[in-house]
Amino acid sequence: MPAAPLTTTLGTAARNAWAISPFGDGVEQYDGLPATVLSDEPHRRLTRYDRTTPATASRPVLLVPPLAVSARCFDLRPGQSLAAHLVGAGRATYLVDYGAIGFADRAMGFETWVDDILPTAIHQVLADHRADGVDAADGVDLVGWSLGGTMSLLTAASHPGLPIASLTAFGTPIDYRQIPAVQPLITADRLIGSRAMVAPTAVLGGVPRHLVRASYRAMAPRREMTKALHLARHLLDTEALARTIAIDDFIGEMPGYPGRAYHQIHTRLMARNELHSGVVHLSGDRAVRLDAITAPVLFVGSETDNIANGPSVRAGVDVVPGARYAAADGLSHLGLVAGPRAAQLSWTAMDDFLAEVAEELLV
Repeated sequence: MPAAPLTTTLGTAARNAWAISPFGDGVEQYDGLPATVLSDEPHRRLTRYDRTTPATASRPVLLVPPLAVSARCFDLRPGQSLAAHLVGAGRATYLVDYGAIGFADRAMGFETWVDDILPTAIHQVLADHRADGVDAADGVDLVGWSLGGTMSLLTAASHPGLPIASLTAFGTPIDYRQIPAVQPLITADRLIGSRAMVAPTAVLGGVPRHLVRASYRAMAPRREMTKALHLARHLLDTEALARTIAIDDFIGEMPGYPGRAYHQIHTRLMARNELHSGVVHLSGDRAVRLDAITAPVLFVGSETDNIANGPSVRAGVDVVPGARYAAADGLSHLGLVAGPRAAQLSWTAMDDFLAEVAEELLV
């Protein structure tokens, strides 16, 4: 193929440079998949992705995002949308969105998700799906990413009677001792105690969104340090620019952590590593046992995930009865659900698992 004329090349570079500048409109405009809002209550907005053809799968899927992360993680951009993948596979697909988190939400803890947000969404999804004439639906397939998987696991363990047909957890750490990035926090907790560690967030009512965004960027220092050079090198590659800008926009939309939830994450999950012990203490008089989970569970992890590496996720098979693990090595934390190679490395693991669960339920 002959090389493009110099004037064309320079024109493309100039247009892209302007598009990614503070004055430009970006190299790609993506408003997300069309969706219908079914319920719009605070911190539990439920939407159903629109379809042009009837769903072919009998069970609906509920996408469960993490705390302090934009629900856009499941529909980042064209070609990097787990939601679009599920809809395209004939599955009725739903999303629960927690919205903005502020100081007024500081009392929201794990219990809010485990006893209210997720059970309510599961029942609403199943009712809506059956209203569409799919009476054969016997439960909801939960698909969670990171702490979304954690909340899904705790919900399934707390309420075994919920109509949960299966649970797929992408990048959900179970053994926090395996994650190098959190070891300084664990060491500091041992030295000065949990109360001192969470005191600043107690005053602030949680972790402000700006700190969450900065922390996420800090987990990939090489990307942040070389981003300007990366953009400059790819001025002629509109697709590469669109991927980079989409990630930046995604990080920029991250909300904050509510105070109580962050305290539980620090003390229960990180400092005391309770998920790996199999028993998570939501309060002094309430313990959730992961061996109470009856639904089939798949953990999907990556050795190159800087936030929840493969060993920390794989530990789930030792804690959750009958759980399986699928490796999607080479992907980042966000890449597990929204990377350009996720369709080949991680989504296929979920597809195979959901198909196997469907067959097992028919036996």
